[in-house]
Amino acid sequence: MSGNSATTQATRRGAPQGRYDLGIVLSAIGLASLGTIMVASSSISIADSQNAGPFYFLIRHLVFLALGIGLAIVVARTELARLEKHAFLLLMAAFILLLLVFVPGIGMRVNGARRWIHVGISGFQSVEMVKLILIVYLASYLVRHRDSVHASMLGVCKPIGVATVLVGLLLLQPDFGSATLLIAVTLGMIWLGGARLRNLGLLAALAMPALAWAALFEDYRLKRLKSFLDPWADPFNEGFQLTQALIAIGRGEWFGVGLGASVQKLFYLPEAHTDFILAVIAEELGFFGIVLVLGLFSWLVGSGLRVGLRAMERGQRFAGYCAFGISLMLAIQALVSIGVNLGVLPTKGLTLPLISSGGSSVLMTCVAIGLLARVSYELSRAEDAAAQAVPASLLDEALA
Repeated sequence: MSGNSATTQATRRGAPQGRYDLGIVLSAIGLASLGTIMVASSSISIADSQNAGPFYFLIRHLVFLALGIGLAIVVARTELARLEKHAFLLLMAAFILLLLVFVPGIGMRVNGARRWIHVGISGFQSVEMVKLILIVYLASYLVRHRDSVHASMLGVCKPIGVATVLVGLLLLQPDFGSATLLIAVTLGMIWLGGARLRNLGLLAALAMPALAWAALFEDYRLKRLKSFLDPWADPFNEGFQLTQALIAIGRGEWFGVGLGASVQKLFYLPEAHTDFILAVIAEELGFFGIVLVLGLFSWLVGSGLRVGLRAMERGQRFAGYCAFGISLMLAIQALVSIGVNLGVLPTKGLTLPLISSGGSSVLMTCVAIGLLARVSYELSRAEDAAAQAVPASLLDEALA
């Protein structure tokens, strides 16, 4: 009788229900909405000058955003166990994607760099997908080799070795900014996975000379470092982009000159709708606009980290590491992009997630948000199942 009562109780209450974290969903919607408005504002003059129509970049941005939302919905409805099961195959796909950029007829050279593969009517930047694949692989590795990562240097060296090969392929393209991002996310996830700071510090010390050489070996990277340190020393050549960004930020003051009223976007500020869109936000919306961007990213990243922490506490370690990795990636990329616009970091060529105009960046950021939402859904479902199990067991004991 008691068993039937428990079954009846569970049936009456229904199966465990999952819910997507509102903080993740609403902050992502806020960033995407602000990005759409600012892409429209910052790109009209650029598109007009290219005889592409004033709304060319806006329409392109909306198309990729719509595709990204569609993919995010698919990912948000995919069981994490499937991703964990195929993590190694996804890693192999990441290597193939980075190698395809060097294949004639498939890879595309833009501004001297081979970072894109030709997919029909547009180009796709391979590294945008590779970032997310690496996070999934690292999450799987940290689950499978938890003790090894915590106890030995070898357990730490294996995932760093994988990341190093990916970074090497990125440097050949070349893409120093994305390579630095991959290293930072890898180290962050391994640290959160329980690696000792001593081991990570030793590896970081060994890697610093190689990173310094990579940063200084190419003349254009050395010029970027020099112009970053003193952009006003050569404001019409090497320091032009940063000085124009700083002028835009200075003009914005507290509440900006008004939406659509930016002067710097009118052919003064290069890449106004992509890498330097924050400068246009600062000019048109002022200090308030910068605080709004920081607040939305803080909400998104904070929500992701909280979901990851709750997942780890419940024993859903793969889900937790995925949430940590995506949150780290979004946080680091946003901070670097904001720092470049404000002149506190050298130019890295990283877009502002969900805000900058872009195809593959917008697409894969949406997919990352979808995966983060999936983590929150499975966590909520597990918590609901646990909550349902308690009353059923109590009723069973009372009737026994």
